[in-house]
Amino acid sequence: MRSAVDDEIERLTTALIEQQRQDGSWHFCFENGTAIDAYVIILFRVLDVPNEALIRQLHDRILAAQQPDGCWRLFTDEEEGNLSASVEAYYALLYSGYSQTTDEPIQRARRYILSKGGLGKITNILTKAILSITGQRKWPASISSIPLEILLFPKYFPINIYDFSGYSRIHLIPMLIMGDKQFSITNAHTPNLSDLQVRPVDEVEEPLPRGYQEMQDSIKTGLGWLIGTRRHIHETAITRAEKFMLKRIEADGTLYSYASSTILMIFALLALGYEQQHPLITDAIQGLTDMQFRYDGTTTIQNSPSTVWDTALLAYALQEAGIPADHPAIRRAAAYLLPRQQHKTADWSIHNPGTQPGGWGFSETNTINPDVDDSTAALRAILSFSNTDPSYLKSWNRGLNWVLSMQNKDGGWPAFEKDTNNEMLTWLAIDGAKSAAIDPSEADLTGRTLEYLGNFTGLDIRYPFIKQGAEWLIGHQEKDGSWYGRWGVCYIYGTWAALTGLAAVDLSANHETLQNGVRWLLDIQNPDGGWGESCRSDRLRRYVPLGESTPSQTAWALDALIAVQAQPTSETDQGIQRLIALLHEDDWKSTYPTGAGLPGHFYSHYHSYRYIWPLLTLSHYKQKYGKN
Repeated sequence: MRSAVDDEIERLTTALIEQQRQDGSWHFCFENGTAIDAYVIILFRVLDVPNEALIRQLHDRILAAQQPDGCWRLFTDEEEGNLSASVEAYYALLYSGYSQTTDEPIQRARRYILSKGGLGKITNILTKAILSITGQRKWPASISSIPLEILLFPKYFPINIYDFSGYSRIHLIPMLIMGDKQFSITNAHTPNLSDLQVRPVDEVEEPLPRGYQEMQDSIKTGLGWLIGTRRHIHETAITRAEKFMLKRIEADGTLYSYASSTILMIFALLALGYEQQHPLITDAIQGLTDMQFRYDGTTTIQNSPSTVWDTALLAYALQEAGIPADHPAIRRAAAYLLPRQQHKTADWSIHNPGTQPGGWGFSETNTINPDVDDSTAALRAILSFSNTDPSYLKSWNRGLNWVLSMQNKDGGWPAFEKDTNNEMLTWLAIDGAKSAAIDPSEADLTGRTLEYLGNFTGLDIRYPFIKQGAEWLIGHQEKDGSWYGRWGVCYIYGTWAALTGLAAVDLSANHETLQNGVRWLLDIQNPDGGWGESCRSDRLRRYVPLGESTPSQTAWALDALIAVQAQPTSETDQGIQRLIALLHEDDWKSTYPTGAGLPGHFYSHYHSYRYIWPLLTLSHYKQKYGKN
């Protein structure tokens, strides 16, 4: 076993060092299904963007992902397909001009869409928005019912725009602008989707969630507080919404460094009267074009390139694997990460005032949207240099202070913004609002932060704020012993983060919470020794086995067991053997998405994950059990 582990660590480290860029970064694809590819085709055709090669490449990728029954899926075991993804793909293929309504794949797609109820059964709000923008349906009531004037509500009001999570806010505001103006744009390229309407879309009733009326009453009350004529107030709200977007455009032209929000922003700018050749629009189109990633003869548009995240985690993993800090690869990675630390006081400071900036973001063009996970990843990577280099020490202290300041009042940690947990926003009549509208404490963020604080700063549960974080995790363990993870799939991810975090801050390995977590992981271990969880867990909010083992989920489960168990067990050793074998297999299990974005709508396959997590797990196994 020891020899096999050593050999695999050597193979992974060699491969990674060879793949590092000259600037110290690693570039792996952040693959997000076909949605962004479809939106970009539609946008480029609407605006007559002259990039035929890219449009054709995206068309071909979308077409290749079609299933035999005509559908598109978000993940392999989404057995009945995904209606929203299928409509997006069908629409984009026709918009591109490289597929025709008479083509057999298009006919198959049409039959599938109609069999699922047509356009009226779509639940994804972004799909609805794209259809509304291009004249295929009215703007959904779930958007039209939120007045733009909400941007004028004061921050102390029971519902205001800064109670929304940053990632929902940046998508919502462009949609509110367009919904307010009932904006749509068509041209000669626009397909006619009327034959996909089983009945008129606007006749399909959207179920209203619990508390929806209470939220509407709160909005009405807020409107009554605004001073001025209705017209003046409305014009002020439009101006505020426009400025909100313009203030958050990154240097590469994208809005908040997300492709999805950038696409919505471009259409919103058109709704506001901007010309198609306006520099803001042409810069945004270039920013989207630059988000493309080519692999295995395929081209896709990443929603937000994961360069900082991947580089930070890989630099840390290599050091855990025994690569010394003075190795050129580690030095280059640290030198890349240092200037990516953010120095702007941005939206995160609304609920966290008076704190010096110091976090890191997900992509290298991101300068105003740091998050806790990327920040602790970068801090892990640069720790070795903080002992000898004053610039790294200053950076590390600033980053540590920022992470500590982001702890929520309930003791846990959020992803992007502190204390953004207004339950009223989960009552929006938008599918997925419960997960998208707010940014509460989560087990994965809390666990990962505690793991960093315990293993890299020496803090433990004797410190009140560490104890509070540990108590949040203990209080949010599921009855079966697992934890739900927000940004990974899903219960394996959350349980790994929680167990490694609690172990790092010296919660006793005999504690009932840890023992229950270990028992749950062992109970769901596959017969082949690995672990695998379906993306369906995310939507159903209960563990759903995949039936097969994946590299990253196997690594997470093993890493959790290693953190808690003093000695290797037969289950652990079997898992290590299966993990090594998985790294030499190349099939759908290797590319199954284990990153989560929005339950039921958005999942990610990180091409870096088959390196990062297995290397960390194998290294931790060697460190802890190597002498046995």
